[in-house]
Amino acid sequence: MYMHVEDAIGNTPLIELRNLPRGGKDVRILCKAEFLNPSGSVKDRAVGAMLRAGIEHGLLRPGQSIIDATSGNTGISYAMVGASLGYPVVLYMPANTGIERKKLIGYFGAQIVETDPLSGSDGAFLAVREAVAADPDRWYYPDQYNNPANSQAHYEGTGREILAQTGGAVTHFVSVAGTSGTFSGTAQRLKEEKPSVRAALVQPDSPFHGIEGTKHFASTIKPGIFFASLVDETIEISTERAYEVTRGLAAREGLFVGVSSGANVAAALAVAEDAPPGSVIVTVLCDSGSRYLSDHFWNPPETEGVFDWRI
Repeated sequence: MYMHVEDAIGNTPLIELRNLPRGGKDVRILCKAEFLNPSGSVKDRAVGAMLRAGIEHGLLRPGQSIIDATSGNTGISYAMVGASLGYPVVLYMPANTGIERKKLIGYFGAQIVETDPLSGSDGAFLAVREAVAADPDRWYYPDQYNNPANSQAHYEGTGREILAQTGGAVTHFVSVAGTSGTFSGTAQRLKEEKPSVRAALVQPDSPFHGIEGTKHFASTIKPGIFFASLVDETIEISTERAYEVTRGLAAREGLFVGVSSGANVAAALAVAEDAPPGSVIVTVLCDSGSRYLSDHFWNPPETEGVFDWRI
């Protein structure tokens, strides 16, 4: 059977952690391996859904270019799927975005417009809106922060898959939020099918953090697709803790993933401390660690090359 690259998105495996400590409790932590999507991140789901919806509704037409704001992963997905579908892609992103993400976007043939790094993802978002307003017919602007197709992709895909893969045994869902599509869509599906499921929203503990791909909602523009009513608990994770667990996932679980994945697992470990025996906690491994190789958290100076990562 043949397919196009965007047809390979989704149906990722659920991987159980077995080596990270959780106080000896009879609690399972399962991780949705979203880094195994074609471009290497969970954002493939939202991008595939938003571009399909654009074509189906006549909003994305031949001769137009795709434009949006990104901090990296969504941009890589846009660039990949845009190349497959034959549409040019222009991405606005903070100038301090990691070099690996910029290179990947460029290799897929997309154009990058850098924005003020001090304004972060909010600055890129506002800059894109100005560009679209100046020449609306030129662009298809999915607006990942406010497009219902983003969260719907996870309602129809991620949430449904988790229910099937756990045989309905899931008791907790734990996730960071950037656009909030993964959290909102997945939590909604799980709670509709199993109202007892508790959803924990993972947040950086400060507006000034290094957990790439996440938003500190108290200090930034909230996405239109975020629904606070789905949140049963908010867990704040420090950048340092996220870094520690990210390194631990590589060295102790064989999972080479990015720092938002580390934040998710750190929060899942915190949930496990208070969860009843027999709980099944599901979280998300958002992307591959290979796109952060130049980031300092892989090589903290105090380790001096020693790979005995302690969490």
